[in-house]
Amino acid sequence: MFLSQLNPEQRENAIACLGNENFDVLVIGGGVNGVGAALDAASRGLKVALIESQDIAAGTSSRSSKLIHGGLRYLEQYDFKLVREALHERELLVSTLCPHLVKPVGFLFPLTEKFRERTYVGAGLALYDALRGFQRALPWHKHLSQKQINEIAPSLRPDIILGAIKYFDAQVDDARHTLSVARTAARHGAIIATRVSAESLIRKGKSVVGVNAKDLVSGKTIAINATVTVMCAGIWSDELHEKFDLKPGYTVTMSKGVHIVLPGSAIKSEAGIILKTPVSVLFIIPWGDKWIVGTTDTPYIGDRAKPLAEHSDVQYILDQANRVLSPELKIADIIGVYAGLRPLVANKKNSATTKLSREHTVDRPAPGFVSVAGGKYTTYRIMSKDVIDLAVNELRKLTSESVTEKLPLVGADGYFALMQQVEQIAEESGLEPDTVTHLLNRYGSMINEIFILIKENATLAKKLSPDLPYIRAEILYSVSHEGAQSVSDVISRRTRISFEAKGHGADLAESVAEIISPVLNWSNKDRKESIAEYKSIVEQELIALGEIKIACEKINS
Repeated sequence: MFLSQLNPEQRENAIACLGNENFDVLVIGGGVNGVGAALDAASRGLKVALIESQDIAAGTSSRSSKLIHGGLRYLEQYDFKLVREALHERELLVSTLCPHLVKPVGFLFPLTEKFRERTYVGAGLALYDALRGFQRALPWHKHLSQKQINEIAPSLRPDIILGAIKYFDAQVDDARHTLSVARTAARHGAIIATRVSAESLIRKGKSVVGVNAKDLVSGKTIAINATVTVMCAGIWSDELHEKFDLKPGYTVTMSKGVHIVLPGSAIKSEAGIILKTPVSVLFIIPWGDKWIVGTTDTPYIGDRAKPLAEHSDVQYILDQANRVLSPELKIADIIGVYAGLRPLVANKKNSATTKLSREHTVDRPAPGFVSVAGGKYTTYRIMSKDVIDLAVNELRKLTSESVTEKLPLVGADGYFALMQQVEQIAEESGLEPDTVTHLLNRYGSMINEIFILIKENATLAKKLSPDLPYIRAEILYSVSHEGAQSVSDVISRRTRISFEAKGHGADLAESVAEIISPVLNWSNKDRKESIAEYKSIVEQELIALGEIKIACEKINS
C-alpha cells in the first residue's frame, strides 16, 4: 500500500502533506522512541506524521552501547519485572522482528574466586535465563574452567581469572535499527520529514491541536494540524516543555555514556567480556574487526547536541578494563571515542498526569499533548506502545490495539532462508560471499534493492575502501532509500565509518559526496559545503581525542 523509501522526492511530498492534511497523531522526535511511536500508531490504522529537527537517530539512538540486553545488573536491584520485560523484547527482536539486524553475542563473566563467586554469579545468570520464559532464541549460560578461558580469551589475566561463565545477549547497529523502524512506519502510511523543527504549539482553548513547524531546508513555516501531539524528545524534553510553555509531571536528567573503539588486535578473545565495576558494569564488545569498550555513567550539563568525552571518562574505561586484561590497553591503541546522553527521568511529586512504568514515564501535561521519556533502548517498543495507548484517549474514537509485537521490520521477511542461499546469491550477483553476508545483515530481504542499483551501474559493486565492508551501492542507497541528506548522515549513521575507519573516514568524504550528489541534486557548492561540514566535525573530534590522549598520558607517566 505504501512505500518505505525515504528520499528527496518523498521528503518533498511529506512537507506538502504536513501543511495540507489533518493528522490523528503528530510525533515530535526521530529517535528510536519517536519512530517506534509512529510505527505503533500507523499500524493501528491512524493517520500519522513524524517530524525530526536533525536526522533519524542523530542523538542518543546512534550513540548507545549497541546492545539489546535484559540488564543483568538490574537483577541485583531485584528489578525482575524490568529484566523479564527486556528479555522478552530481546527474544522478539532476535527471532522475529528484525533478525537481520539484532544478533546473539556471547559474553564472558570472569571469576576471581573458585567457589563463592561462581555460585553467586551462576545463580544470577540462571535466573537471567529463566526470566526470558519459554522462548529460546539464545543459548543457556554455561560454566567454563580456567583452561577453557585461556583458550577462548587469552587476553584475560590467568593470574587472577580462575574461570568464567559464558552467557548470551544480543547486539545491534542502533542507528540502522532506528532507521528500519522509521522505514517500516513509512511503509504503513506514516508521513516522515527530517530537518523540520517544532517551533510552537497550536492551541484551541486549553487543548493542543497541532504544531507550528519550520522546514530547516527551505526556511518556510508549516502549520501541522493534529488531534494529539506525541513528544518523544529524550534529552531535549525539558527544553521543549519550556519552549511550549507546558508544565510536565517529570524532569529529565542527562547522564553521559562514553565508549572507546579499539582495533581487533588490542584484545584476544572469541567472546565479549562483562566486568562489574564499583559503579556499574563495563562491556568489552566485539564489533566486526574492532572492539567497543564502555560505558561511563556520569552527570552531564553541557551542550546536548555535542556531548564530548573527557580524559577522565577514557581513563576510567581503561582502568576498569585493565584490571583483567593482559597486555593492558594503552591510550595509543584508541582509534575512536564517542559519547551519548541518557535521558534519566525523575517524576515530580503530586503529579496527576504522569504514569511511571519502571524506567520510563508517559505524561499528559495538556489536553491533546502527551510525551514519553526515559527507558532502555531494548524496550523501545513497549515505551512506544504505552505512549500511543495514552494518546488514543484524545481521539475519542475506537482505536485498535497495538500490533507491533508481531510486526516484523522491513527486511526481516525471509531473512533466515536467504542466509542459507549466500553462495547461490553470490554466484548470481557476482559479489563475494562475505559481501553478500554483510549486505544481508544490513538490509535483509531488501538486498534486492541494492542489486537493482548495481544492475543499473556495475561500478557500484566496488568497495568504497579496501579496509571497510561497504560497497558503493550502499552509499547511493542511503540517499535513494534511507533519507540521508548529507555526507555526515551517510558516514555517521547510514554506515558506521565515522568510528570504524582511520581518521573517522574524513578521507572518504569526497568519494561519498560524489556518489550521493546526483540523487540530492547538489550543486558544486552544495557538495563542497557538505564535505567541509563533515571534515569540521572530524577535526573537532580528533582535536578532542588528541587532548584526551595527552591528558591520560600525563596521568599515567
